[in-house]
Amino acid sequence: MTNENMPASRIASIDIMRGLVIILMMLDHVRERFYMHVRTGDPIADTIEPDLFFTRMLTHLCAPVFIFLAGMSAWLYAHPRDGEYRSPSMFLFKRGLVIIAIEIVLYYLVWADSFPNFLFLQVLWAIGLCMVALSLASRLNYWVIGALGFLIVLGHNILVPINFEPGELGYIPWAILHDGGELGKIGPLTISLSYPSLPWFGVILLGYFAGPLFAKSMSIVTRRQWLIGLGASCLALLLVLRGFNIYGETIPWTRQETGIETVMSFINFTKYPPSLDYILLTLGLGLLMLAWLEMVKKQNWLLDLMQTFGSIPMFIYVLHLYVLLAAYWILYAIFGATQGERYGLDSVLWIWVGMFLLVAVHYPIAKVFADYKHREKRNKPWLSYF
Repeated sequence: MTNENMPASRIASIDIMRGLVIILMMLDHVRERFYMHVRTGDPIADTIEPDLFFTRMLTHLCAPVFIFLAGMSAWLYAHPRDGEYRSPSMFLFKRGLVIIAIEIVLYYLVWADSFPNFLFLQVLWAIGLCMVALSLASRLNYWVIGALGFLIVLGHNILVPINFEPGELGYIPWAILHDGGELGKIGPLTISLSYPSLPWFGVILLGYFAGPLFAKSMSIVTRRQWLIGLGASCLALLLVLRGFNIYGETIPWTRQETGIETVMSFINFTKYPPSLDYILLTLGLGLLMLAWLEMVKKQNWLLDLMQTFGSIPMFIYVLHLYVLLAAYWILYAIFGATQGERYGLDSVLWIWVGMFLLVAVHYPIAKVFADYKHREKRNKPWLSYF
């Protein structure tokens, strides 16, 4: 599967998968901007209607798949298909700091309603911190990287009982690594963290460890077999651990009055921090989708759209936040507050409509910027950060 407008060095299935994540992220951000009058909670509240529950669950794919692909892309950067090994350390270090700066400056200082009273460190903070940590870990032996990734992902749920109270010596480091929560104040600004970095570091390590699946020496058939086997193994392990409420999620599932409610209970996992079951479900599905994309022989307009988005993810991330912000205030000026003090949508269907509108608005812009990036990247290194 190829797109003639993309550089030959890019891997279509990875870009398309990343593009799908971007579209699902748009869906989640439409919900956050226009449907916050219905709080979902973490894990998702059992009072939530199924349409909102499954919309929210679908967007759970975003963070783990994106961070896993970030680790995989770091390995591919270090092992270019037509060149010799190059250390990814400095690139990852600088890229991580840039992503953290985008979180603080372009996101919360400008976009978020909560500023200047609250600064929430979320997914970009976690991605940036993981990249900085990977810049150091990438110097380790390849097998040590894989073992460390598996150890963190499989074992971090054991750490759940460990906690510190605010003011205790270990509280801030443990909040950053595992528990999240309020970190403290700088003047009137309260800093809170909702994406603890330790489990996500395990995910990015596993992504780096999986990088050789896309090496030039790996055949498509073998790669597909590995992706299917790994994805199926994740889901099989999930069925055992979750089915018998053995390990991997703090809240057990229970049989409910209806089948759909029972399914909701079974797959209702903790995201902050991501439980093992959450990671097994999302990465399992992500790996199977990657395997399917490897089997697609012919590009179509939808795959082209996703590949375009996936080749410039940070550009689309920043741009769509400001488009959403502008759309919110325009609708607020026209209709006023419809949900308490906010303008809000009155059904989950409109969240999906909003997502499709966002995709339609962004695609022409993304196409122009992607062409510019791929044409000028060698002359303008800063474009690699987008």
